[in-house]
Amino acid sequence: MILLNTRTSTNGFDGRLILYYVLLVIIGWMTIFSTSYNAANPQEFSFALPYVRQLVWIGTSVVIAVGILLLESRIIQHSGYYVYAFCLLLVLSTFVLGSKVNGATSWIKIGSFSIQPTEFMKLATALTLAQFFTEGKTVGQRRRLWVIAFAIILIPALTILLQKDTGSALVFLSFVVLFYREGMSGLIFVFGAIAVFLAVFTLMFNEIYAVALLTLVLVIAWIIDRRDKKKVLRNIIVFVVAVLFVAAVNIAYEKVLQPHQKQRIDTLMGKTSDPKGADFNLIQSKIAIGSGGFFGKGYLNGTQTKLNFVPEQSTDFIFCAIGEEWGFVGSCAITALFLMLVIRILRLSEKQRSPFVRYYGYGIAGIIAFHFFINIGMTVGLVPIIGIPLPFISYGGSSLWAFTGMLFIFIKLNDN
Repeated sequence: MILLNTRTSTNGFDGRLILYYVLLVIIGWMTIFSTSYNAANPQEFSFALPYVRQLVWIGTSVVIAVGILLLESRIIQHSGYYVYAFCLLLVLSTFVLGSKVNGATSWIKIGSFSIQPTEFMKLATALTLAQFFTEGKTVGQRRRLWVIAFAIILIPALTILLQKDTGSALVFLSFVVLFYREGMSGLIFVFGAIAVFLAVFTLMFNEIYAVALLTLVLVIAWIIDRRDKKKVLRNIIVFVVAVLFVAAVNIAYEKVLQPHQKQRIDTLMGKTSDPKGADFNLIQSKIAIGSGGFFGKGYLNGTQTKLNFVPEQSTDFIFCAIGEEWGFVGSCAITALFLMLVIRILRLSEKQRSPFVRYYGYGIAGIIAFHFFINIGMTVGLVPIIGIPLPFISYGGSSLWAFTGMLFIFIKLNDN
């Protein structure tokens, strides 16, 4: 209780955020240990073991966290553009130096290590947007502000999309949380909902049916607004934009997505069924989570994950192991922990004296929330499997370093 309610124990830094971070990292390591440890055939302490490697990532993450806390705040607040340029160069370098993993050319191998620059690009974009909004947010520049802000997001997102890493590219949509907080019209969510509906409708049927539906809506709108020329013109423009969007969705599906990604979407839409192929991951994931029941099978007792029925059980599907071993109660506890983390960041962001910290806080809160909800949604079949990690918990150095950096920069800058 002392850690939760005072700041003296952490030398002025927010104790709750540090506590949430420590708990999530410990839970992550325990789960990785559980999924890779074999009591019947114990191995020596070796860097080849995932839970040993994760200990190294955790140790280096602690070094990163301490290093950030020792920096001067003004250095962080003026580093956004430089960090953005450096990380973008790293992302671009994958086109020459990158190695293909799961169909995406987004990894750079350095000896026995691999780093994924896209993880750091998210942090860099959050910092850059915070610096840009701080330096350029004036009423006279409002339209120009939003254009540049969208460009800051689109440049890395499109670059990452060209690497065939669709999941990481979609994460940049999370910055809509920051945009909405800083004055963008709430209609963005209405347009977003319409865009999602059109995309799903196009994928479920085809672009011809989608255009036919849009034409019907246009005709109805013309009947209602035919005496108002401005509204008629507006409706036509909206219709053209919507048709172009439908065409873009179709092109993305046919030309951009990998075959396994298209299969996953078709499976989610109910268009195909392939229990031994495209559906295998999701089926095994649901079996693992469902087998945990209310209280779970107990730590180290998960059969589905122990016997490697669930692919990527230490990375993208690590939530399956939590659900199997700790059941509904444990899954709810993890969900509550993430919600408390995100809510805490948002509450502190609203209390900041520095606009920079508020912008940055909303940016990283959106990223963490997006990762959490999409990752959990993948494991239970609510969203297509797009391959993004569960923050602080999934195995991997790049992800843990990036999310550690995100959170501890906010902890350092927090002035409440």
